[in-house]
Amino acid sequence: MIKTPIGIAVVGFGYWGPNLARNITERPEFHLVGLCERDAVRAEDFSRRYPGCAVERDFDALLLDPRVQAVSIATPPCTHYDLARRALEAGKHVIVEKPLATSAIHAEEMIEMATAAELVLMPGHTFVYSPPVNKVRDLIQSGELGDVHFITSSRMNLGLYQADGVISDLAPHDLSILIYWLDRPVTHIAAAGQSVFQEGVPETAFLTMTFSGDTTANVQISWLAPRKIRQMVVVGSKRMVQYDDASSDESVRIYDRGLDVSMTKAPATFGEYQLTYRSGDIVVPRIKAAEPLGLELADFAHAIRTGAEPRSNSRLGLEVVRALEAAHVSMERAGDPIELVNHHDEPTYGGRTPSLVSFGRHARITGKPLPAASMFTAPELASSSKPLS
Repeated sequence: MIKTPIGIAVVGFGYWGPNLARNITERPEFHLVGLCERDAVRAEDFSRRYPGCAVERDFDALLLDPRVQAVSIATPPCTHYDLARRALEAGKHVIVEKPLATSAIHAEEMIEMATAAELVLMPGHTFVYSPPVNKVRDLIQSGELGDVHFITSSRMNLGLYQADGVISDLAPHDLSILIYWLDRPVTHIAAAGQSVFQEGVPETAFLTMTFSGDTTANVQISWLAPRKIRQMVVVGSKRMVQYDDASSDESVRIYDRGLDVSMTKAPATFGEYQLTYRSGDIVVPRIKAAEPLGLELADFAHAIRTGAEPRSNSRLGLEVVRALEAAHVSMERAGDPIELVNHHDEPTYGGRTPSLVSFGRHARITGKPLPAASMFTAPELASSSKPLS
């Protein structure tokens, strides 16, 4: 049975909007109705590429179009809450580029609105649809790597300068991947950054975070690097794996390397442990190619039609926003660690769990607990090795 395509409009035609429009037109699940864009040059560019599609300057006028069943928001993060809220109030399904919002309070409100209206609210964490990312997740979840001790990540480039700072721009990628891989929330985060060209806009930052279960991760992000680096290393008790998004043919490498500890008797000192280096094979798994953004849109359409929870769901988006909020607080406090709390017994104000509770020089980012079951469920989707920005 052929289903009628879902009418969708793109909001914003700057950096990411053209990619969204192209992928939407390539998806049989969608029909591109039009664009909302205030910039005349960008609007003209869209009309040249997609003649016959409507272009609106007024977002509310776009929402009044009965053909528009969903909107894809690709505007600056500071606008996400307002635009998504208005779209949900108009009865539209929403996919909004990362981050979901700039505060946990706003993210929670958006989720509550979508839930009450039975609408899909989906953050655009495209990396969770990347097959190399999913290959590494399979290795972690299957136990093939053993216990995950720690993860390191470097995401650097001589990159696009954004007024929101490098944490808001790049960290959502790493946070979404890490939370998706480990299927656990962040419990503590510390961040340090440096502003070189504009005070209050850090171009480089270092994040250290702990996840439930005590796995740690260190993330380095920067716009001031001589070359593009998109690399993560997972160190497990059995094996290690390297994920290199900048590599076209060896994006995932599995190393049978590590340290084995043995002893012949109960040790009295650490020196009586016998440490043996293990250096085995390096395996490069074959990964099927497809475009992650197309898979993300297919999942969005599936969620609209079936009510199923998308892989990049609003709870993942909320966890990322909480971690970002905590990272900014930590950076403002010279790197003080921030605790993120997910318990029912946290204090509430006005019926809402607070986003940030301060205690002198320390702070806790609080929120609702995650469900006991896996946070991430989705139908079977194809894979892709195409690098993401």
